[in-house]
Amino acid sequence: VDELKSPVPAFGHNNRPVARETWSCAWAPDSSYFAWSCGDKIVRLIPWDRINGRLSKRSRQYSGETEESLSSQIENHDAQEEDRSESNRRSVFVIDCKENVWSVAFGSGTSKDYWRHQWRRFEFDTSLVLATGLQTGKIKLWNCVTGNLMLELLDHKDVVRSLNFCPNGNLNLASASCDGTLKLWDLDDDGNMYKTLRPGSKWIFSCRWSHDGKMLVATGANKLVAVYHTNDLSVCRKLQGHNHDVVSCEFSPDSAMLATASFDTRIIIWDPHTGDILKELGHLFPPPRLIFAGGANDHYIRGISFSCDGLQLCSVCDDSYLRVWHLDDVTDPICVAQHNNALCCAFSPNGHRISVG
Repeated sequence: VDELKSPVPAFGHNNRPVARETWSCAWAPDSSYFAWSCGDKIVRLIPWDRINGRLSKRSRQYSGETEESLSSQIENHDAQEEDRSESNRRSVFVIDCKENVWSVAFGSGTSKDYWRHQWRRFEFDTSLVLATGLQTGKIKLWNCVTGNLMLELLDHKDVVRSLNFCPNGNLNLASASCDGTLKLWDLDDDGNMYKTLRPGSKWIFSCRWSHDGKMLVATGANKLVAVYHTNDLSVCRKLQGHNHDVVSCEFSPDSAMLATASFDTRIIIWDPHTGDILKELGHLFPPPRLIFAGGANDHYIRGISFSCDGLQLCSVCDDSYLRVWHLDDVTDPICVAQHNNALCCAFSPNGHRISVG
């Protein structure tokens, strides 16, 4: 449908190569924006045309590699005069985070009644928020309407590998880091960090809230899959089944299934309420022996995403393929597309598009 190319040159100061990996990409909950970490400390926040299901006209002008400069806001009055649609009135932002970006996530919601009558430094309930997780452990929050930095969250000591907002609209943010911690932040309380969890691994690679807000899962090195009850943040269970680091996780929209992706070449679909394995999606045939699956096997799975109806799951793997699976029959994927060096993937909120970075 569209292709976005990194505006960052392959070589920077003193002709040294710069990082251009897209470690994370995300859709706004209402499909109004798309964000991706396009390398060398830059995040692009791009309006999405929800009517036509593609980049807005304004966005397509900046999808190449020939930009002369990166600014915080891109203005183009000619494009606005040409197309007055809602998607083309929204601005494109090129955000310099000052550090390499490893994770991005959108959040929006309404404030709790208690905080409506209290003085607060930041009002998060009126604007879409973009959170970015950085190399040094910082989390920066950006206003998607103005492109301005709203707040910095400081407590992690290492790379923030994953960010996820609670879907129930209360603006709770979970962050997973390579410092071995999972931290919970309340943006309604000016970004107060109210809980630190230590799931039991040196590196935490991914975290997700269930869509009903009742569970929180963290995955990491040493086969870790930890499920928490959100009412008291106690460990509900640790799921056993993977043979290598678990790098990505996703709940189905009805919260009835949990998918986890591992370097062991498999995706496992779990019943998060019982811990039972429901299905396994293999990316290497024949299935590798344990010693091979637990080591360097050239089929590391990097990312997964559920469709909005929960019937399909997409995955990207080091074998250079994007796969789309129908969960009624996981013997083989229903669709395969080649994509070299993919690190992340995400279904759009309506399930009609898949973004791959």
